[in-house]
Amino acid sequence: MRTLPNPVIVIPGITATSLQNQYSLPSETLWSAITKDITRIQLHPGNLDFEALQPTIVRADQLYKIVYEDMVEELRYDLSLSPDKPVPVFPFAYDWRYPLDRIELELEIFIDDVIQRTKLLQHYHSEKYGDDPKVCLVGHSMGGLVIAGYLDRYGGEKVDKIVSIASPFRGSFEAMVKMATGTGDMGGPPPKSRERVMARLTPSLYYLLPNFETGIQISNNSQLPRDIFDRRLWQRSIVKTVIDYVNQHGLKPHEQSVHVEGLALFDALLARAKAYRDRLDKLDLNTKKFDPGNWLCIVGVGTDTRVRMKVKNTRDGPQFMLTSKDRLNGWESTDEATQRKTGDGTVHFEGALPKFIPYESLVCVSPDDYGFWEWRDMGLTMFTGFHGILPNMNMLHRLIVRYFKNAPDKKKNTWGRPPPGVTDADWNPPLELQMKTTKRD
Repeated sequence: MRTLPNPVIVIPGITATSLQNQYSLPSETLWSAITKDITRIQLHPGNLDFEALQPTIVRADQLYKIVYEDMVEELRYDLSLSPDKPVPVFPFAYDWRYPLDRIELELEIFIDDVIQRTKLLQHYHSEKYGDDPKVCLVGHSMGGLVIAGYLDRYGGEKVDKIVSIASPFRGSFEAMVKMATGTGDMGGPPPKSRERVMARLTPSLYYLLPNFETGIQISNNSQLPRDIFDRRLWQRSIVKTVIDYVNQHGLKPHEQSVHVEGLALFDALLARAKAYRDRLDKLDLNTKKFDPGNWLCIVGVGTDTRVRMKVKNTRDGPQFMLTSKDRLNGWESTDEATQRKTGDGTVHFEGALPKFIPYESLVCVSPDDYGFWEWRDMGLTMFTGFHGILPNMNMLHRLIVRYFKNAPDKKKNTWGRPPPGVTDADWNPPLELQMKTTKRD
């Protein structure tokens, strides 16, 4: 019987991988926690697989240290039986600008690479890892969507267990805010307004648009469509940015066809993202040879979060009505409907609910779950938001280690909360957990 946990791959969220221009020698960083050379990482409207400004070669570099270093190092240490028998924990750096379909393929190649490397470790070879090689996956934010799409496309034969943390499986209103203003709360410090141009031409951000039944509120007596993936619901300023971008960077500027090409590009971005959402809505893990009981889905709650978006039809077309009144936190309420109006600051609770995992298996965590000594991480929460820094929570590290090792909670130092409306008796997380009490109890 194998005693070693399977190797682990950590998949970060959107914007959380540094990007380098490898055309220059030495290579130069274009995107990191400090550097943001927006102009040079924008994609070409004629082919979104490449940058607008050529010649250049932009490649993913490394995960953001401030968000993922603690988790990666803790998993490496706590999963390993001894220093001479390490359990590999691989960070998966990817170019977050691209469609998630492309990133799924990169993950498939990376998983095969990790399996082959693990086979070369003597202690894994002696335990016959090669007889049934698998990996465990940890996805934060958009990383969870990448995992779900990967399972849908390639199946779960190579995957043992999965942990997703604060993943917007059904979207986030902050993606709309980001496109509208350039300053949405996507888990980082307040960006410059010029980022809205990049946001509107970043394919992956469209995959984060909300598509759940509640939240989008259309003004009364309006003929606007209720489908967020329908261009007619979008502010004209956003569509115009795409048209202007085609005119500026396209191969046929100042021609009459530019307007049509811009509209076609915007429609294509929406359509590709909608097709992906439809894939996830229909995902059945059992048919993909993966047990839903092997997926630990962690949802952030207890923080003011945008829980709705009002769209008003004006003389100038649809307008997204951005107000702080739509950021709510009803987590402490005794009313189930009110309690669901919460989130992690970026992802509304409703947007974090996957259709392919039983609702009663979800594990909720809040900022109260930081330990007494985690002052640094609580300070980072003020800077990056609870959503962005959730992977740094020590309790989650212990919980993930327990899950991957099938270990009991001897020290009683892991816990969670059931989702609204689920009682203690009905709560069924994929590992034994203490139920953390809340103020409303």
